[in-house]
Amino acid sequence: MKKNLYILQVLALLLVPVLFSSCSSGIAPKPNPKQTASIKGVHVNPYKEGTYAHFTASSSYPKTYGIYRNEALISSTNGSNAKVIVDRGLQRGLLLNNGQVAMDYPVSTGNRNFPTPAGKYEVLKKKRSEKRSNLYGKIYDIDGNVVKTNADSSKDAIPEGGRFEGALMSYWMRISWDGVGMHKGKVPRYPASHGCIRTYYKAVDTVYSKVAVGTPVVVR
Repeated sequence: MKKNLYILQVLALLLVPVLFSSCSSGIAPKPNPKQTASIKGVHVNPYKEGTYAHFTASSSYPKTYGIYRNEALISSTNGSNAKVIVDRGLQRGLLLNNGQVAMDYPVSTGNRNFPTPAGKYEVLKKKRSEKRSNLYGKIYDIDGNVVKTNADSSKDAIPEGGRFEGALMSYWMRISWDGVGMHKGKVPRYPASHGCIRTYYKAVDTVYSKVAVGTPVVVR
């Protein structure tokens, strides 16, 4: 028994320098490179393809020019059940059928100098073609050359013999007597208009055909 105790004491004395050396060396063990390598995350859409949830969960939404279309809902959408929501933050428009999203499409609302006012509106008037702005457009000289683009007829002078031509706003859907409406136009993926709601050319015909005078429009 005493012999065994003696052996244990000797072993303990031999281990002390080893432990002291490892604790005081200050050298950290090298990490496993497999544990420190960064891993690039991959976006995984958890929703069923073809659903509206899948569309909005896409990594490219809302900046995409893509359009979500529920053809079954679109076919039954009309002036009695339609509603339009314009989301200025997302720069997207929603065509609803009894509260369900029939179509989600790109829009471009007013820029910082001419913001589209939020509020509850309704379609007041519709005109498919030959509608031009009486305020914004281009100024031509007497020879027909454009001398100013993005002109404001209330501020910019027209040269002698020249003319002002308002910007074309086909598929016009007026929602305010102050000049705000939805219409076909260039739709960059940011607010760029003079206050109107420019609607993407691949969606505007559907919106125009499904709303009626009196259809609610919410700008938020």
